[in-house]
Amino acid sequence: MPTARPARPGPSSPAAALHRRRIKVASVPAAHPYVRHLAPVQEIQGLPQVVRLPDPDPSNPSRVTLTRWWPPVMLEPAWVREHHERFDLFHLHFGFDDVAPDQLGELVDTLRRAGKPFIHTVHDLRSPRESDRELHDARLDVLVPAADAVVALTPAAAADIADRWGRQAVVLPHPHVVDLAAMARIRHRRQTPLHRDRPFTVGLRVSKPRTGEHPFTLLPALVRAVRAIPGAILQIDAHPDVLGPAGGRFEVDLAREVERSQHRVRVRSREFFSEAQMWDYLGCLDASVLPHRFGPHTSWLEACRDVGTAVVAPTGRHFGDDSPVFGFTIDDGGLDEGSLVDAVRQAYDETPIEPVSVEQRIEQRQMVAAAHARMYVSALADAPFRVG
Repeated sequence: MPTARPARPGPSSPAAALHRRRIKVASVPAAHPYVRHLAPVQEIQGLPQVVRLPDPDPSNPSRVTLTRWWPPVMLEPAWVREHHERFDLFHLHFGFDDVAPDQLGELVDTLRRAGKPFIHTVHDLRSPRESDRELHDARLDVLVPAADAVVALTPAAAADIADRWGRQAVVLPHPHVVDLAAMARIRHRRQTPLHRDRPFTVGLRVSKPRTGEHPFTLLPALVRAVRAIPGAILQIDAHPDVLGPAGGRFEVDLAREVERSQHRVRVRSREFFSEAQMWDYLGCLDASVLPHRFGPHTSWLEACRDVGTAVVAPTGRHFGDDSPVFGFTIDDGGLDEGSLVDAVRQAYDETPIEPVSVEQRIEQRQMVAAAHARMYVSALADAPFRVG
């Protein structure tokens, strides 16, 4: 497995890279909202157009898909060997949780032999799906040192990357997640009397909990929190596998807490949301609780910022400074219930949260898109890149 960046054959000159009309990127993935919103809203003068290859369909890699991209076919070294002439560089975001470090090492080596720059955006410094850090750290030990450029979403994450691998990451903020039209629609709805006069609503979404999530642990404290706020409601939306005849993991605790809550808890059993349903769901909440004990800077958090929903989340994670996060303490030692009750109360006291405006998100997206295009130009020219 590579531990440093090997030389790539035949880099172009900076001028030649800059004057490309298009840069074709093999992006892993391409269909996720984060990656889709790396594209500019309006054409950026003076920079090449960035075109991301569509994700191959995992069930039939000869076809492309606009929806299901996992597990990513592009992470297979054989795919790179067969398709390397279709793209100029390779940009890995996420989706490699089930890929062995040896295969990632082979992937990087294959890209080097093909003369393709490799970019890695470090979304997950710790995997939310694995309680043991060792395997994910081993994957990052392959990817981060080998990348031609490393991207982080926050300065705190960049500092961690520098400490662990000695790499200077380019810090580029997370773009909006909710599409711009939905942002405008939900923001308008929040300003209506019908929305303003409804009870303060705290949301907890439970969908096949991952290793790093502890939604059941939070339940008694959340019930206490809403009971302490006049008229507040706890809205629980659980996947049928968790709450339903096939699940059975949640009903006993939930029934007990609902009985104690004097009907201040609403429960719905729901399948996975579509994107449109997800944005409408978040837009109907005043505060959304992130149950992750560990994990990444999430798109969920950014979606809440887009629609003006307060975020209640564990402290000690690499969140940005663009919007308040009301923190509580949960770690391997357990939950500090008082800190969660206080966090929900603080969210109540400070709502309504002003959403990031559509205009701000467009401006940010243009900046992030331009920075990615310049980074790709620098990588193709084998030249260092820094923002600003």
